[in-house]
Amino acid sequence: PYRDRVIHLLALRCYKKPELLARLQKDGISQKDRNSLGIILYQVASLNPKDNSFSLKDFLFKEIQKDWPGYSETEKRSLELILSRKLNPSQNATSTSHVEPPATPNKDVPS
Repeated sequence: PYRDRVIHLLALRCYKKPELLARLQKDGISQKDRNSLGIILYQVASLNPKDNSFSLKDFLFKEIQKDWPGYSETEKRSLELILSRKLNPSQNATSTSHVEPPATPNKDVPS
């Protein structure tokens, strides 16, 4: 379903609304679905007022399917790192060494 697609895309990274629409159009969403994006974002995402980007609400990371068919292999590997941080925050806080995940081309890079 359309809502699941939005959730799974936002799990990977923050999106601005036009970027998300472009990605969804590439996936072949209908006009009706495009019109309901605002409602879905309100339900599943938090708006960052600094750059007008949307990020997935933390409680929804539990619903993410690691083997979701819309993910590429690279996205699946990135998702593993993201979910380990989001779902096990106490492990990361008590860890003596902090390891940053490798940079991915999907991340927003300040210009």
